[in-house]
Amino acid sequence: MSGKMLAAGLALIFDMDGVLVDSNPVHREAWTAYNRRYGIETTPAMLERMYGKRNDDIVRDYFGASLSEEQVTARGAEKEQLYREMISGRIEEILVRGIRRFLERYQAIPMALASNAEPRNVSYILDRAGLREYFRVILDGSQIQRPKPDPEIYLRAAELLGVIPANCLVFEDSPSGVAAALAAGMRVIGLGTTYGNLPGAGIYADNFESGDLEVWLAAQISAV
Repeated sequence: MSGKMLAAGLALIFDMDGVLVDSNPVHREAWTAYNRRYGIETTPAMLERMYGKRNDDIVRDYFGASLSEEQVTARGAEKEQLYREMISGRIEEILVRGIRRFLERYQAIPMALASNAEPRNVSYILDRAGLREYFRVILDGSQIQRPKPDPEIYLRAAELLGVIPANCLVFEDSPSGVAAALAAGMRVIGLGTTYGNLPGAGIYADNFESGDLEVWLAAQISAV
């Protein structure tokens, strides 16, 4: 099967955490360990609020709104350093099943990465996994003013790809990401790495080896 199975004029946009890499379990471990440095025990509810959010929002949630911008940035950077240490040597292990073969199959299609993640994390994953070459556009949380669930990052990705939003198919794993893609006027594929269901997604797949996913993609047509 090749990228020709996707109709001309369509583009693919990917979130990163929970889409390219099943990294949320490691993020949970990292936040739990990091918060303990400040005497905070991380509850399941706190971890639930983490998914799909940008670091500055998470830090303010966990440590309070009184932190300065410098403190927010520093604490976020410290936590992400801990996260990268935890995944060192484990990149292949945490790749979402089938993602590499999927990207190879559709490499002729315009593809973008649009993630709320920190730029160092995006570079770390793409470079260590050897996935950077597949994406014509790469956007991280530092390149936008309003993170997901705001549609800004997805609208910007479409603009840079030169594809109208209605012709973009977005892979997401969180409600905030789905909300952002839908608000941008895009079609959504929900991946089951983080949630058992994602309302609003046009299809829900466990991973990139799902036969239903290929059938759904082949059925999509250009809006213009």
